[in-house]
Amino acid sequence: MNLKKELFIAFLISFVSLLGFTIMALLVSKHTIITFDKIIIYYVQGFEAPWLTNIMKVFTFIGGTIPAAVISLLSILILYKVFNHRSELVLFIAVLLGANILFLTLKQLFHRARPDLHRLAEASNYSFPSGHATMAFALYGVLTFLLWRHISTRLGRTILIIFSVFMIVVIGISRIYLGVHYPSDIIAGYFISAFWLTFAIGFYQRYKERQYQQKQAK
Repeated sequence: MNLKKELFIAFLISFVSLLGFTIMALLVSKHTIITFDKIIIYYVQGFEAPWLTNIMKVFTFIGGTIPAAVISLLSILILYKVFNHRSELVLFIAVLLGANILFLTLKQLFHRARPDLHRLAEASNYSFPSGHATMAFALYGVLTFLLWRHISTRLGRTILIIFSVFMIVVIGISRIYLGVHYPSDIIAGYFISAFWLTFAIGFYQRYKERQYQQKQAK
């Protein structure tokens, strides 16, 4: 796949993701998605059981600030010490910082209260979009992009994709199960994170291509 096609796909996904978030934001602002949210919440919480609650609390903890920060620091050390790719390090940090700024800013803009239907855990701050969903998508998404480049086998890449998708989805579901987020919060978090991730990757790919062309010209 040539660079122009890669950039087109990256920015197309970015645009579609931003459009998806915009639609979710409009539905939330007009309070026309409450029925959808409640149906999904009742369905997910219909599986409630003590053992499942414990599992969901573990995943929601993993998606929290401290564990995510630890995973990020370990990833930074690996990228710097093992792969010695500083540009990849910059991309990784830019994706996570940008995603964090985005969801914090959007929470303050929308001021959506958290659901109070059936709480199994406590959470503060506003609800829309989900910070857990946004950061999980950004973290495991950028790790997948970076590690993919260093994994040559189909099996290794398949395991990487399955693991990343699993973590992103289960962390999101855990927030719905525990009653601290509406499903629309989670979906919006995925959309805004996908927008920023693919936008950043597009620019990164363009930067690497220019760097390569400059070396070839010398």
